[in-house]
Amino acid sequence: MFKAAALGVLCLSTFAASQELVGRQSANVDSCPGYTAKNVKTGKGTLSADLVLAGTACNAYGTDIQNLKLAVTYEDETRIHVKITDAKNKRYEVPDEIFTRPSGAAVDDKTADIKFNYKSSPFSFTITRAKTGEVLFDSSAGALVFEPQYLRLKTKLPSQANIYGLGEHTDSFRLNPTNTTRTFWNRDAYGVAQGSNLYGTHPIYFEHRTSGTHGVLLMNSDGMDVNLRDGSLEYNVIGGIFDFYFFSGPSPVQVAQQYATLVGKPAEVPYWGLGFHQCRYGYHDYVDVANVITNYSAAGIPLETMWTDIDYMYKRWTFTNDPDYFPTEKMHEITDYLHNHNQQYIVMIDPAVAYQPNQNYGAFDRGVQDGVFLKFSNGSLFQGVVWPGPTVFPDWFHPKAAAYWSGEMQRFFDPKTGIDIDGLWIDMNEAANFCDFPCADPAAFAATAGDPPSRPAAPPANGTQIFQKRQTSSSNTTSSTENLLKPPYAIHNALDQLSQHTIRTDLIHANGLKEYDTHNLYGFMMSMNSQKGMAARRPGKRTLVITRSTFVGAGAKVGKWLGDNLSTWDHYRWSISGQLGMASIYQIPMVGSDICGFGGNTTETLCARWAMLGAFSPFMRNHNGDTSISQEFYRWPTVATAAKKAIAIRYQLLDYIYTYFHRQSTDGTPLIGPMWFQYPTDQNTYPIDLQFFYGDSVLVSPVTQENSTSVDIYLPKDTFYDYFTFAPVQGAGAKVSLSNVNFTDIPLHIRGGGILPMRVDSAMTTTALRQKDFQIVVAPNASGTATGYLYIDDGVSLSQSKTTDITFQYAKGTLKASGKFNYNIGSVKVAKVVFLGVKSQPKGVSVSGSGAKSKGFKWDAATSTVTVSVEISLTGVFSVTLKD
Repeated sequence: MFKAAALGVLCLSTFAASQELVGRQSANVDSCPGYTAKNVKTGKGTLSADLVLAGTACNAYGTDIQNLKLAVTYEDETRIHVKITDAKNKRYEVPDEIFTRPSGAAVDDKTADIKFNYKSSPFSFTITRAKTGEVLFDSSAGALVFEPQYLRLKTKLPSQANIYGLGEHTDSFRLNPTNTTRTFWNRDAYGVAQGSNLYGTHPIYFEHRTSGTHGVLLMNSDGMDVNLRDGSLEYNVIGGIFDFYFFSGPSPVQVAQQYATLVGKPAEVPYWGLGFHQCRYGYHDYVDVANVITNYSAAGIPLETMWTDIDYMYKRWTFTNDPDYFPTEKMHEITDYLHNHNQQYIVMIDPAVAYQPNQNYGAFDRGVQDGVFLKFSNGSLFQGVVWPGPTVFPDWFHPKAAAYWSGEMQRFFDPKTGIDIDGLWIDMNEAANFCDFPCADPAAFAATAGDPPSRPAAPPANGTQIFQKRQTSSSNTTSSTENLLKPPYAIHNALDQLSQHTIRTDLIHANGLKEYDTHNLYGFMMSMNSQKGMAARRPGKRTLVITRSTFVGAGAKVGKWLGDNLSTWDHYRWSISGQLGMASIYQIPMVGSDICGFGGNTTETLCARWAMLGAFSPFMRNHNGDTSISQEFYRWPTVATAAKKAIAIRYQLLDYIYTYFHRQSTDGTPLIGPMWFQYPTDQNTYPIDLQFFYGDSVLVSPVTQENSTSVDIYLPKDTFYDYFTFAPVQGAGAKVSLSNVNFTDIPLHIRGGGILPMRVDSAMTTTALRQKDFQIVVAPNASGTATGYLYIDDGVSLSQSKTTDITFQYAKGTLKASGKFNYNIGSVKVAKVVFLGVKSQPKGVSVSGSGAKSKGFKWDAATSTVTVSVEISLTGVFSVTLKD
């Protein structure tokens, strides 16, 4: 969350920052001498060299470092690691606790898919494809510059290159190849403006060509600009080292898999986590929360998980609940009610701990006792201002920080004495700080700003009952080094200073690392420690932790929501490219936007469209701000209808997408992806980011214009089927105009060649859904074949003792199911098999498998479908054959 009132200050700060950039980015780095490679040594899959300054130092933004060290390692056949650092002095690198570097011997470079080549003077290097010699990366585009607080490296690109990634951002999925600057400096970014740095840092890009896809990661957490211009891509970094990883692909999915292998495959989430979630900043008390739960039930809209924002806290102090507005006994009543109805509960915590000495505030007192809060060099606590007013911030690098944080979670979320949550939401962890730099008097700033905010109404009367009947809707000083606050090179931060509205960059962590270098890791480290805390309080169970700020590899621990968006059609559209970036590039598949928008007032038609679109986000949550109108799905008839339909579709497909989530957790294959992942040689798909694939087989093509009931979609030259009628649709590699798409509909197509395992019906909870039978939808491609998968486990356990993992294959009129059938799914069975694209009526149907029965079939000539009623247990292999 962010204070919307600060937007005016942001605009002024951004203007001031733009003026200063002119003075701090004027050096001509192209005139720098670069380096010469000497003392080159090669081994099996390795290369090392000394890089010596090749001429008179240019000292563009500091003193050129005279001697560098180059190390190249072929880590496997698909990945090359290139590292350039200071030869004499140790420089900051992303710590091992954040990124576990691969170990083991290098592979023989002769077997590698990509090759490292170099030119000695001036030093430059290329990465090429081994088989074709195609150049993928070429650093000869500009001089290498290496200074204490400025690094520069530039690579050549093809004209009009197809570059994806370099997030977090709300720009188009395919970045503008002629004039894009992506800045990496995590910040509290209300309104998620295009062209600005947002909450997360992911310096990875995929470049796609008709010849294949490759990936490039710069493992560096310092602030940086990446300038994308026609024919080049340039890194400008204010610290650390050049620590590159190159991924060969050659398919986009293979690049995704290779990246996941390096940074960590995504964590699996509980099955219930894929249900529908509801939240709002502005539920005034426990009665509001209870009413929303019962109103959803009364409206017949499935609600899986209820959330509560910081409203529940006492004066916004983290790890507290207000004894008048959210008393513990009433919170127990809410969680008991939810759990008794097979529903879940999640609340938010923030990293900033209220500065409340001598107030018996345990989270503060214990943190001070353990010494885990960030301090100035004189030992005094660094203070900022967040929702509670003056605050302190955990130093995640402190040796006691993890135990402190986990301990607070165990105390506050104790099922008997605290709030029995099922998942966790962490926010404001860039870290956000409302106080204007240098924040000399946090208490005065907080008092002026009104933090903590006062309650808008009196608390509920003592004895107010819930769940009885349906309710109606309705002084900081420092001796810092100046360059840690204002480095010579100014990145294009949306705020005027690096330390503005965040933690001061001149603070030193307990392990000696500078906040200047580690700023972009703060949210990631909170994520790691919060996930550990949840794992400790729910041993053996998967965790669901949703964060705002992320770094490379965050998906291995947590999920992500796309932050404080607005209730506009632009933001509705941007949400698609945002989730595609997180899921398919950055390997954070548990992702979604605030459905219907967080800031401003939504409309009935926008919310209806967003409810339909949001059903195809891996993380589906309706959430908005306290100054906006209420937007629960039951508030408007059109939205309620849209939500019921959308969630029903989502729930029927939940096992399908759960299977793809499991696959991404296993090998990195994205569960959702852009169209060009499926059609990498179709150049028409490269810029498309308003359509996407949900799994490999469901093409989602939402209406994206305000108050429109039509949409132009692109269908590649392939076989498709209308999701709702199953009628075949032949794609011609051209746009198709769809009309009469009402506000409770969303165009969906099944891609030929896929097999969809679906539940025969939806349900009000995922627990009830798991008791529904399956139907298998077979959608053959032009060759008459299809493939699909179904993975089933208990949905909650970290370690699964028995699972079912089925591969479906269809050819020549026969569907075959094979694989593992070890999970006891009870009485659930396959009740129906639907074959699409059947142009003539079969003479009969045969079914094989232990206890398998056929109950007849029906051929629909109008849609060319055959529906076979069956009774097949999911205990062993089976087949269903259409007889000619």
